[in-house]
Amino acid sequence: MDMPRSIQGPDSADAPRRRKPIDILMRSPLGRLFKRSGISPRQASSDSLLDLAGALLSLRGKASGPALASAFFELYEASDMAARHAFLAQVHDLHPRDAEAIDRAIAAWQQSRDDAAAQALNAASESPSQRLIRMLNLAPQGTQRLIAMRSDLLKAPQKSTGLKALDRELEDAFTAWFNAGFLELRRIGWTSPASLLERIIRYEAVHEIAGWDDLRRRVEPVDRRCYGFFHPQMEDDPLIFVEVALTNALPSGIGEIIAEERTTIDPRQASCAIFYSISNCQEGLRGIPFGNYLIKRVVGLLQAELPQLETFATLSPVPGFARWLAQEQPEGAVVPAGDELRALAARYLTMARGRGGQPLDSVARFHLGNGARLEAVHARADMSDNGLRQSHGVMVNYVYDLDEIEANHFALNELGTVAASRAVQVLAEGTTETGGKGRKAA
Repeated sequence: MDMPRSIQGPDSADAPRRRKPIDILMRSPLGRLFKRSGISPRQASSDSLLDLAGALLSLRGKASGPALASAFFELYEASDMAARHAFLAQVHDLHPRDAEAIDRAIAAWQQSRDDAAAQALNAASESPSQRLIRMLNLAPQGTQRLIAMRSDLLKAPQKSTGLKALDRELEDAFTAWFNAGFLELRRIGWTSPASLLERIIRYEAVHEIAGWDDLRRRVEPVDRRCYGFFHPQMEDDPLIFVEVALTNALPSGIGEIIAEERTTIDPRQASCAIFYSISNCQEGLRGIPFGNYLIKRVVGLLQAELPQLETFATLSPVPGFARWLAQEQPEGAVVPAGDELRALAARYLTMARGRGGQPLDSVARFHLGNGARLEAVHARADMSDNGLRQSHGVMVNYVYDLDEIEANHFALNELGTVAASRAVQVLAEGTTETGGKGRKAA
């Protein structure tokens, strides 16, 4: 019996031949624009992407910038990941800075030392990759497409010198474009657009949102808040968001905050604002500092709305603790529980160091680096699969005391001292060496 045409095998004579991305592009109106400009990209996908990038850099003023940038992205997005990675690995090195132009600009500067010579030197020393990034941003949704391109770059299996250089160029561009002053702080609630709420469910990175009912419990009650940073070019697609619980005390476990059954309190009676989940939404913006600005802005909003609030704190995971403890303990050792586990976590957070003498734990590094104080350590605080896997269920509170933030930041970065409450210090000092194969804590 004949198979329907839609499911015939790949060897069928009647099966349509899959057209290459470049064929699709060159048959489009944008392809005709290229032909009028005398551009004929090669058939291999990575080579044709390089051809189009070269055209963008060399044909300024000869064709519409937005149209050329759009044509490039149409081809890029139609190409497979191997072709994308091949392009990203080569484009920076194929378009180096113009050494002769830089030499001429340096000579002009040494001769006149005026503003015109300085501007000429700046223009001559600019990387062509920087110029290409700006030109690609002219395409429709160019910013989002560049973010997606960097996300592809970060997934590349091998990081060549050229790939690393292009990554730095993209990160520098995004750092300027996504300056906190350009971002809109917006409250996200149950009445927000459905497309935005769907993204919140998908982007949540700390405590999984198990569907619409779970999301509603986090954003609709009067004692719950959610805020996000948005860019003007990315409406309803947050860059980062934070979930906040208004409480009467520091929580000792995530269940107190996201439980299905709990007692709602009047926000005007709350004494604590607890930041219990911060999620970065765009992989392509990795390394761009949003979180510290977001927390400071949200604190300001909450102080204005609820001036009776006394404590701004977190309930935070300890994502590196289980890995560190496995290295510190003898092979096959039983993971301790209760106060002993809390003491080891306190030692890890106050003494374990990574690069540059900074706290080894990524979440601790973020909050302590922003001037927070490590206030309390809790066992059996997150008994989810993820919580047990990364921290044996331990969670901690970091407190943002607005009068101490600058001093805490100085102590960490200049003195190497972690700001911690007396209770945490006693916990950390009371631990004994766990022995075994691990590296030293500090």
